[in-house]
Amino acid sequence: MGINPTYLAQRTRSSVNWRDAQRRVIKSYREWAPEIQSLYSLNMPVSVIRTKIRQEFERHRYVNQLSVVDVLLFQSHSEFQETLNYWKQLTHVLKYFRAEEDPNARLPKNFMSGFLEGRN
Repeated sequence: MGINPTYLAQRTRSSVNWRDAQRRVIKSYREWAPEIQSLYSLNMPVSVIRTKIRQEFERHRYVNQLSVVDVLLFQSHSEFQETLNYWKQLTHVLKYFRAEEDPNARLPKNFMSGFLEGRN
């Protein structure tokens, strides 16, 4: 089977009003979890994946400009398309879950301490 780059492609569009934007955000949120677990054979339940996706959406909960919401929706859909077309490798997907899997995963305080720990 060949790669079809237009699979899941959507035309970029602007939301007409806040109600339309809300509908599009909810639709985008609901698309994500089950397919990713089966496609990448993740050894975590769908509930953990949904929780992480919800955290990503909640980061932008208080955006109050319609044009910014449209850009975030575009970015969400492009991530979704790249993920389902398998343009992301397993490591790219797992980077979202690193903090949950490894409690010692943290960013260094400054460059020098990260350098001395061997982090690049």
